[in-house]
Amino acid sequence: MSEKPISTIDGVIETLEFIIQYSEKNNDPSGYFAALYQKVTIKVKEEIDNNYFDDGPRMEQLDVLFANRYIDAWVAHKAGKPTSACWAKAFELATDYWPIVLQHLLLGMNAHINFDLGMSAAEVSRGKKLDDLHDDFNRINEILSSLVHEVQDNLSVVWPALKIILKWTGKVDDYLVDFSMKLARDGAWKYATEVAGTSDEELEACFSRRDERVAKKVSVIMQPGLIASAVLLLVRLTERGTVAQKIGKLKRAG
Repeated sequence: MSEKPISTIDGVIETLEFIIQYSEKNNDPSGYFAALYQKVTIKVKEEIDNNYFDDGPRMEQLDVLFANRYIDAWVAHKAGKPTSACWAKAFELATDYWPIVLQHLLLGMNAHINFDLGMSAAEVSRGKKLDDLHDDFNRINEILSSLVHEVQDNLSVVWPALKIILKWTGKVDDYLVDFSMKLARDGAWKYATEVAGTSDEELEACFSRRDERVAKKVSVIMQPGLIASAVLLLVRLTERGTVAQKIGKLKRAG
């Protein structure tokens, strides 16, 4: 992976491929999120080329800033350096046996959307009116919403009975509700306005408060209730394939 700062969406896609290949080689479950995220990034690039956004160059800048927060957190964690609490928890749990593929994906979504997205939106609008970004912010979230659909589709690829069992127990909607893209979008935009209105001297405290709140959401992912936890335990015990094989299925799905 190049040590030069990533400045283009192609560079993001290339770097995500490095993380995916590293994860496949090292049986690292954090590669599940990287595989899914790469697919979403490719879709964003396609929509920029299709003039889907009001301001394509600005959207590429936002995409790069957004992705760099995840990539920087991943690199820091691998180097044993500190990172945000929400990303630290996601990466630390990647070494545990019990989380299923879905939980690993939700851990990444929680940190990246609920923590990183608002900061990235505020940063790309620095010195400008944040409201000018709002329409394109909603458009990119329409693409990000595919993340939830990808998660549900990929469940049937990695473990075909999971969706059936979760629906049978009536827990699938309850389990995913806190991570719906509408709630994440609204929360990220609200956070972006908070960051935009915060002085430079107070930004660190603002980031820390948000990081703490987002990190607490990890408990919802890992402890979703008695029935859902029992189902997830069953799923984990019957999941088949190596980490590399599961990453490969995630890349091919959809």
